[in-house]
Amino acid sequence: MSHTISVPMPQKHRLYEDLLALPLGTLMISIGVVLFAKATILTGGVAGLALLLQFATGTEFSILFFLLNLPFYWLAVMRMGWSFTLRTVAAVALISLFVWATPKWLSIEAIAPLYAAIAGGCAMGLGLLALARHRTAIGGLNILALYLQERHGLRAGWVQLVVDAAIFAAALFVLPLDKVAMSAVGTLVINAILAMNHKPGRYMAVS
Repeated sequence: MSHTISVPMPQKHRLYEDLLALPLGTLMISIGVVLFAKATILTGGVAGLALLLQFATGTEFSILFFLLNLPFYWLAVMRMGWSFTLRTVAAVALISLFVWATPKWLSIEAIAPLYAAIAGGCAMGLGLLALARHRTAIGGLNILALYLQERHGLRAGWVQLVVDAAIFAAALFVLPLDKVAMSAVGTLVINAILAMNHKPGRYMAVS
């Protein structure tokens, strides 16, 4: 006896769902960034590079994060199209705004680095997950990795790993070793949340 298994077709996100995902996801990410910045720890990607430069130069994260992403937008248009790119530009702008504004709304006197790594990592992971499910990114390094894979055959995962490793290696010249170790814990939390929850077929809706 043969059985036919019906596979549900992906449901398309409504416009208001995409619009709500942007402020919700970016707010969660910005809270994580503020916790990381307060504890003087960092993560990978453009956000990690912006945090590292903030620690090294004193320049505000919001300015650095916004400017560092600018060169990658044309790659996003080529690789992902205008809709994805415009959502990503909006997400980067909102994160820059929220990270700048959050200390004016929330005062943190002191925070344990391990708590910041775990709580901040959870906040960023959940925020990234919310944005990813609505086809939105927050950083250019992942787009660059995908572009290099498509254009030059370099594996995107390895490119991302090499770039993140370079950021953490550079952090050793700016931060004490224990802060770099806590940064690794926070990054592990972020990636664990994404790995456990953002799998093909688990979430079928599309934008």
